[in-house]
Amino acid sequence: MPELPEVETIARGLRPHILGRTITDLEVRQPQLRWPVPVAELRQYLIGNQFTTLERRGKVLLLTTATATGVLLIHLGMSGTVQLRSERVPWQRHDHWQMVFDHDPVLLLRYHDPRRFGALLWCRIASLAQHPLLARLGPEPLDAAFNAEWLLQQITGRRRLIKQWLMDHTCVAGIGNIYASEALFHAGIHPMQPVGSLNLAACQRLVTAIQATLRRAIDQGGTTLRDFADSQGRSGYFQQQLAVYGRQGQPCHHCQTPVERLKMGQRSTFFCPSCQASLT
Repeated sequence: MPELPEVETIARGLRPHILGRTITDLEVRQPQLRWPVPVAELRQYLIGNQFTTLERRGKVLLLTTATATGVLLIHLGMSGTVQLRSERVPWQRHDHWQMVFDHDPVLLLRYHDPRRFGALLWCRIASLAQHPLLARLGPEPLDAAFNAEWLLQQITGRRRLIKQWLMDHTCVAGIGNIYASEALFHAGIHPMQPVGSLNLAACQRLVTAIQATLRRAIDQGGTTLRDFADSQGRSGYFQQQLAVYGRQGQPCHHCQTPVERLKMGQRSTFFCPSCQASLT
C-alpha cells in the first residue's frame, strides 16, 4: 500500500504539471471503486476548471479548484497509482479514470488500480473535516506539533504495543507498516514494547527516527516493493536503504544479528533482537 512518503512523492511530482492547467475532460471507465465515483458531479465541477492547490493529508491527495466550493479527494487504496501521460495511450486493464488537461501535446492524468480500493470523490469545503477519509486522522508526523512532549502526553497510561499505536492513523497519520518498522529500529525500540512504558527520552528518539525515516524515503521517491510508481512512472529507491523491513534472516547492518519477523495484527513486523531493546 502506498504510505505517506509515496503519496507525498506523487503530490510533489504532480504539482508543477497540473496546477493552473484547464481540465478539458474527465473519463471514467470504472465508477465502482471503494466508493462509487460521482461522475456527473465531478464533470460538472471540474471540466473547464483549474486546480489551484494540491495538498496531502495522511495518505489522501486534496485538490482545490479555482471556482468551485469543493475539494477533489484522491486515495490510492492498496495498489493505486496516478501517472501523467503525454499522449493518448491505449487504456490498459485496471485503468479506471483519467483527466485531460489543456496542453500541447495532450496531458493526461490516469489512475490505475488492480484492487479497486482507491477513491475519487468530491467534498464540499465546509464539510471536508468530517469526511470519512479525514475526520479521525491524527497529526501529521512531519509537523512541528508532532514532538516528544506531545507523544509522551498521548501515550501515558496506555497499554497498546508501540507498533500497533504507530499503525493507527487516528493516533498519527500515514506512517504505515514499512516506516513504522524502520523508525522503531532506528530508535532502538522493540515493536512489542508497551507504548505507555516509553519515557521522554525514548519518545524523543522515536520522533526523531520517524521524521528522519520519512524524509529520507521522500528524498528517495518512496519504496517500491511491488507496484508503486510515482507520477512519472518511476519506481522508488528507498527499498535499497531498508534496515529491517523484508530482511528476515539477513544480518543487521549494525550488529550482524539476524533480523527477525513477527506477526502483529496480520501484518509482518521486522526487527533486530539485539539493537532493539528487549521487553521488560
